[in-house]
Amino acid sequence: MAATYYCADSENGHHIDDPSEDALFDLISELNDTDNTFIVIQPDEDDPAWFASVAVLDEGGYEIVRRDTTRREHKVDTDSSVNRIANELIIWLAARHFPGRPTQRTSTF
Repeated sequence: MAATYYCADSENGHHIDDPSEDALFDLISELNDTDNTFIVIQPDEDDPAWFASVAVLDEGGYEIVRRDTTRREHKVDTDSSVNRIANELIIWLAARHFPGRPTQRTSTF
């Protein structure tokens, strides 16, 4: 079954459809500086409009890239907390547009 919203792929070939925050935590925790240096999260489609990636830095920690061409967004951060990275990615991913998903509504109470 294909991903409903997005998939995560690591350099070592690990693939997860619609990963949870815990699954992202596990994927990031498995990164190393030899043969599994990055993961990419993006829609499971040709020419996706957005992606996020996490890569191991030589000096320790991780580089997090978030890019969304539809929103003209490109942000690069560094962090050493796997927990914080996974949490922030899940929040960022939840704000992406997915065809067929109901739009989010806000009220002005």
